Amino acid sequence: MPSTRALFLSHVAQTSDFPLALEILNAKGVYMYGRKGKKYIDLISGIGVSNVGHLHPRVVNAVKRQLRKYMHLMVYGEFVQTPQVQLAERLSGSLPEGLDCVYFVNSGSEAVEGALKLAKRYTARPKLVSCHNAYHGSSHGALSVSGSEYFKRKFRPLLPEVYHINFNQIEDLSHIDTDTAAVIVETVQGESGVRVPERAYMQALRQRCDQVGALLILDEIQAGFGRTGKFWAFEHFGIQPDILVCAKGMGGGMPIGAFISSSEIMDTLRREPILGHISTFGGHPVSCAASIATFDTIHKEKLMESVPKKALLFRELLQHPRILAFRGQGLMMAAEFESFELLKKIIDKAIEMGVLTDWFLFCDNSMRIAPPLIISEREIRKACKIIHKAIDAV
Repeated sequence: MPSTRALFLSHVAQTSDFPLALEILNAKGVYMYGRKGKKYIDLISGIGVSNVGHLHPRVVNAVKRQLRKYMHLMVYGEFVQTPQVQLAERLSGSLPEGLDCVYFVNSGSEAVEGALKLAKRYTARPKLVSCHNAYHGSSHGALSVSGSEYFKRKFRPLLPEVYHINFNQIEDLSHIDTDTAAVIVETVQGESGVRVPERAYMQALRQRCDQVGALLILDEIQAGFGRTGKFWAFEHFGIQPDILVCAKGMGGGMPIGAFISSSEIMDTLRREPILGHISTFGGHPVSCAASIATFDTIHKEKLMESVPKKALLFRELLQHPRILAFRGQGLMMAAEFESFELLKKIIDKAIEMGVLTDWFLFCDNSMRIAPPLIISEREIRKACKIIHKAIDAV
């Protein structure tokens, strides 16, 4: 009888020649458990998904309650479904005026697709601007506005009239012009190794979009839902977007995403053509119930309040001659090493010793550190001690 691992390698489509291939039997809090009781501290939260940890009781109970009522009923937008309505109300209440209309989807990539369509429909302009080394997803349109040619060249032709500028470079903002429908920017760049922009840059970006009538789309798929120490990362910079994109951490482990804008902008999807954007499973009631519980947990347990202190502890503890730089905003962090080859050995050794970390797509010499927001000081110290041992071992 083939093992589960063998069946995984034979029948589950692979995305690289070296998958981690960890077999996890259960998970709870910041821990994941493999065979023979092997225990791992999860320092990447499923790539920014498990913001409230694995199997948080509030999320599990919310899912159970919704499962007893109904699951899928009808395609998005046709029925009044209480979990969608309640979640949309919470999200709108957490945002400034002008971000009060929510379109629910299934993932970050789908949210980006919807946001790009919305911007083109509202402005009737052809041009999209994004940043080099940006990551916005793997679907066709999302890939088009992502910023690494290595990941795009084999899939061309992609969307036309997509132009790239340098992140955090004010002089590049002149490329945003009156033909630009939207500029899409990660509020904090993730896959480039956690690059935090200057406040002056973000304000200049907002001002330039206003000058030429382009919409500003902020991608907070990784940075949203408390990860940076504020519920929305743009709150650090004194601006707000015209369209906000979120996913990952909003579902407590369940698949969900959204793009959010004003009623005026969003209403353009209702006509010419009717059903300008549709989704069968968008706003799935079970995922929405999980997201409500996640939203409430972050606020009721005051998880954001402890993020700066925990981030500082990581920064203080992760000092080592082999760590060349440390970047971060809240619990979205990167520790830089001299090469991918060295880092990969450290990651593999850390996993062997019971800590799960990872690298970044466009910055493969930096270690990803993005633990669940619930991680304790004791768990941070334990994880950092293991990372130090892993560095010394290789």
